[in-house]
Amino acid sequence: MGTMPDKTTRPRATLHYIFDPLCGWCYAAAPLVGAARAIPGLQVELHGGGMMTGTNRRTITPEWRSHVIPHDRRIAELSGQPFGAAYFDGLLNDGGAVLDSAPPLTAILAAQAVADRGVDMLDRVQRAHYVEGRRIAEPAVLHELAQDIGLPAAGFASAFQELVGESTFRHIAFSRQWLARADGRGFPTFALEAPTAQVTPIDAGRYLGQTAAWTTQLERLMAEAGR
Repeated sequence: MGTMPDKTTRPRATLHYIFDPLCGWCYAAAPLVGAARAIPGLQVELHGGGMMTGTNRRTITPEWRSHVIPHDRRIAELSGQPFGAAYFDGLLNDGGAVLDSAPPLTAILAAQAVADRGVDMLDRVQRAHYVEGRRIAEPAVLHELAQDIGLPAAGFASAFQELVGESTFRHIAFSRQWLARADGRGFPTFALEAPTAQVTPIDAGRYLGQTAAWTTQLERLMAEAGR
């Protein structure tokens, strides 16, 4: 799944992005994804890794809050990404909230299937979680977020129902294969694939908060791949 470049521009490379919707460092990388989408000839392909699925699902606890807050503060400092009071003071104190990557990933897959807008849905889901403090593991919330970005309600609901469960977990398994292919050790992982199928891992951590330098690096790698 991914976001295609302008139809008049022939893709010259694909940026594979292995992510998780509940990964704070993936939220930090969101501006880099946005910058990549603006590069002519570059296709962005999403691979949801399912970080918090199965036995890794959890509910909010005081211990979890204490664990993530220092990381979130660091993410905000390095990337400039906003975190809302509704997240810090609301969601992270909500002992009934479930953290499960599968439902938001299903929503992202559905948005891609319906309107080629998986990246837009990822962005909306991340903001709902980290800024608005909403329970993004709940299907009702995800359907509201889909409407927020203008997706047709019936079409999204149908695609979500079709993709929930087995299809989502097949996508996760495929994404884990890409994680290995890109020599990734976690989320986020980025890798540029040339038309020759050569794959070049990219250390995105050094570009957090520096979208101009990131764009320059991607364009350089694309130029090298086209030689």
